[in-house]
Amino acid sequence: MKLHANARTCPHSRRLAVERVRQKGWTLAAAAEAAGVSVRTVSKWRRRYREEGEQGLLDRCSAPASVPLRTDELRVAVIAGLRRLRMTGAEIAETLGMPVSTVSGILTRIGLGKLWRLEPLEPPNRYEKQRPGELVHVDVKKLGRIGSPGHRVNGDRRTRSRGIGWEYVHVCIDDATRLVYVEVLEDEKAATALGFLHRAIAHFAAFGIRVERLMTDNGNAYRSAIHALACKTLGIKHLRTRPYRPRTNGKAERFIRTMLGGWAYGAIYRDSDERRRALTGWLDFYNRRRPHRSLGRQAPIERLHALNGTTSSGPTSSPRRLVLRQSLRSSTTTAIATAHQPAV
Repeated sequence: MKLHANARTCPHSRRLAVERVRQKGWTLAAAAEAAGVSVRTVSKWRRRYREEGEQGLLDRCSAPASVPLRTDELRVAVIAGLRRLRMTGAEIAETLGMPVSTVSGILTRIGLGKLWRLEPLEPPNRYEKQRPGELVHVDVKKLGRIGSPGHRVNGDRRTRSRGIGWEYVHVCIDDATRLVYVEVLEDEKAATALGFLHRAIAHFAAFGIRVERLMTDNGNAYRSAIHALACKTLGIKHLRTRPYRPRTNGKAERFIRTMLGGWAYGAIYRDSDERRRALTGWLDFYNRRRPHRSLGRQAPIERLHALNGTTSSGPTSSPRRLVLRQSLRSSTTTAIATAHQPAV
């Protein structure tokens, strides 16, 4: 039972007041004064206890037992039928000669206050690719720059830094493994998005993942000619979501929610540069140690190894990469040795 926040009595105090009157011989006025209520209230509880016993001391519903002027069920059925013809509340009220407020109240009561309730709920369309790189999702999240700690820190919205611009967080997530690549860039123009795509493909290639298909929304950058040409050159099939249906790209959208809670809004930053520097560590945690319920509590890197049947813990090194690393190491050693030779 849920008592009113300002209730003076409860079932225990009501029973105590009744016992004082019935068993101890208290007067109604004395019992009412002790309970802090009126004489009429004590008399009411005594009557209810006499008629119903312990159940009579419980709270009752405050709704009236009958509403004489309530709209009859036949008229309610007619309103529901007109609503299913997608008529608005005002149109129904004009048709039936009823007040708009009455029709709106009835529609809300029968669960048809919103037109979308007329349509059956669309079942979730969940899918997961089986090969790493078979499909990657790309999206952009716009974040305001941090000039000074704002209302999320001090609770005062008057201290917000206005007019200092935005940062654009470009994300790319693999459908099969949930491995992600993220960059914070200055804009979301076509050239910027294209550069991010090239770096994301190189990042996945370092893990032995070849990107086959790419899914984006219908932003200007992804509908541009240079983006289409780049996808054709890279041999990537470009897919776009249906307009106004962001859940088609749901894995990127869900990752952005996780990223905002764990990184963007998960700590207090002095400025945007500090927030940007913190991204690297959080991404390493996400890719290597954060368990995913959809992956059977595996981290993305563990999922990648499970699909590939490998046990390495980092990017794969191609022979060309090894040659470049060895040549860079030898040139660095030569430069250090030359710097320490005595001058002639």
